[in-house]
Amino acid sequence: MQLSSSQQRWGAIAAFQAFLSVAAGAFGAHGLKNMVAAHNLEWWQTACQYLMYHSLGSVLAVLLASMSVKFLWSVRLFTCGNILFAGSLALMTLTDIRILGAVTPIGGVLYLAGWLVMLKGFLHTSVPSKS
Repeated sequence: MQLSSSQQRWGAIAAFQAFLSVAAGAFGAHGLKNMVAAHNLEWWQTACQYLMYHSLGSVLAVLLASMSVKFLWSVRLFTCGNILFAGSLALMTLTDIRILGAVTPIGGVLYLAGWLVMLKGFLHTSVPSKS
């Protein structure tokens, strides 16, 4: 499979986000435990989980992008969602500035939009017939 330069770039971004999710999860489990309140650790865990889910969704979408440009739009939306959703939760964990929680749902909406765009990509991509 030959990836376009756009697929390579977005694939690298998605892989880096997955790496970041694992690294942040390990840091949360071992480094943050004694630094922040227990309820703040729940925010951190949620951030890491959603970062990984949408990083993996992005990898899938990158691989499918040769069939429809819609799949790359999913990656873009997931990446923006990761920045706003996971990023705001991580910052809330570290700073306890709760107003950052107002940003979190915007990231969630971007996640949902990314999945809807991916759905549209699946529904409107024609498969060549074998003949």
